[in-house]
Amino acid sequence: MKKILLVEDHAIVRLATRFLILDLLNPVVVHEAGSFSETLSQLAGNQIDLVILDINIPDGEGFNMIPKIREIQPKVLILIFSSLEEEIYALHYIKAGANGFLSKNASQDEIKKAILSMLEAGNYISTAVQQQLLRNTLENKPNGENPLEYLSQRELEVMDMLIEGYWTKEIAIKLNLTESSVSTYKARIFEKLKVNTLIEMFKKSPVLQKPEPGDLSPGKLPF
Repeated sequence: MKKILLVEDHAIVRLATRFLILDLLNPVVVHEAGSFSETLSQLAGNQIDLVILDINIPDGEGFNMIPKIREIQPKVLILIFSSLEEEIYALHYIKAGANGFLSKNASQDEIKKAILSMLEAGNYISTAVQQQLLRNTLENKPNGENPLEYLSQRELEVMDMLIEGYWTKEIAIKLNLTESSVSTYKARIFEKLKVNTLIEMFKKSPVLQKPEPGDLSPGKLPF
């Protein structure tokens, strides 16, 4: 029997995803967590086959969540399930150790396909990301044309926190960095994106807000 840990802070999204999993797999056990601390507790108390992990959760730690999960269960499969732009973030999270990345804009059929692929093959990336990899390989480029693709994992983390309104000192504490290091990352971000202010940076970055949980569009889960 497969055991899945669903990590999502919106209760209605967890409920909809749980129903989808139960419809797809039988038998299956679905554990739930609404924060990263709850995630670690669930992993410590239960053997899990697949973690379906939202990135923007309470006390979440971005890329650093993956090694912390692996410290508890080294062989667990991790599917990032996020509203962040997959062509920017997917490859970064896979390089950080995730086994797959799925956009919350995906259809129910694509979500089911991703879950089955994770459990059967141990990995999943969308057609769009596969095409991105192929394009970059054929063009002999490490990244595509979007300037955000040139940011490192740490630079993406710092950029996200700046957009969310964190001050330099707060970012330093949260990411276990010095304030001068955060300032250096910020300068690199501005240089790579060719911007001079936070407002200009925001205009070049993906929208980091989640869809409203009450949006139950026909044929889609409320992500």
